Amino acid sequence: MSLEVFEDGQNSPEYRQVLTPEQEQYLQEDYRRKVKDFDQLEVVLREIRTSQRIYFLVMVGATVLTVLLGYSVLAGFWGVKTAFTRCLGLVTFVALSIAMLRLLKDGRKRLAAKSGELRNALQDRQTAAARLPLDSPSGLRIYREASLEIVDQYRKSANRNRRVHNFFQVIIITGSIVTSSLTAMNTGDSVVLRIGTTFLSGFVGISAGVTGYFKFRERGYNLQSTADEIEKHYNASQFMLDEYAGSDPNEPPSESHRLRMFARFVERLKEEQRKRELQLEQSSSTSEEHVGG
Repeated sequence: MSLEVFEDGQNSPEYRQVLTPEQEQYLQEDYRRKVKDFDQLEVVLREIRTSQRIYFLVMVGATVLTVLLGYSVLAGFWGVKTAFTRCLGLVTFVALSIAMLRLLKDGRKRLAAKSGELRNALQDRQTAAARLPLDSPSGLRIYREASLEIVDQYRKSANRNRRVHNFFQVIIITGSIVTSSLTAMNTGDSVVLRIGTTFLSGFVGISAGVTGYFKFRERGYNLQSTADEIEKHYNASQFMLDEYAGSDPNEPPSESHRLRMFARFVERLKEEQRKRELQLEQSSSTSEEHVGG
């Protein structure tokens, strides 16, 4: 079936009336194909970026080793080694650096090409989604399934904030203990211990300031709570639990009603999450103004 027969006037109220079940099913299948293509391109793009990072790290390591080997050859540090071994090691790392640089350049070209394809796939997906009638159960089902992506995004952000918070907390705890130990050990006039103690004290203070300003733990907690709430409503809307079960067990709410209720809850939770983020930003700005004043 071609989209040309019902593509014109699809945004008008009459469009939803002339849409037959077969046409709506075709639009749903087209939307699923576009989503699948987009997801596949996103995975490929992520793999290319990971390869680029690996190539870059290997190239940096090979370049450093090339410099060290070149210096050792020129300075004669490896006098006990044969000249063949030194030159072979130098040539090997030079070749590795060149190969990694070539792979890095080719990867950048592939990354640019795949980024363009991903943007086109995103536009195709959005166009396919725009053809679907939003007030139909199929459109609301798509919204409910898309909410899982929001849950995944919130949880990834929450995990990232927790990792950053734990990293700084480890620095603060270990740095404080080491600083106290160095201070106790510095009974004389050791310049090294004094410099080390000063450096660690400053590093611990900076870490504590960053943690207190950006509030990584609070951000992670808010994101995780919102993701859990959305997932809870997702399961409840599917299995008719809690408020989705209705007041009368003999007359449960229709699927369309449950989907609309779910959409209202998700939008409310997203708005509450945005407000919490703004409150954290405002509290950080207020604290900064107090310190500055």
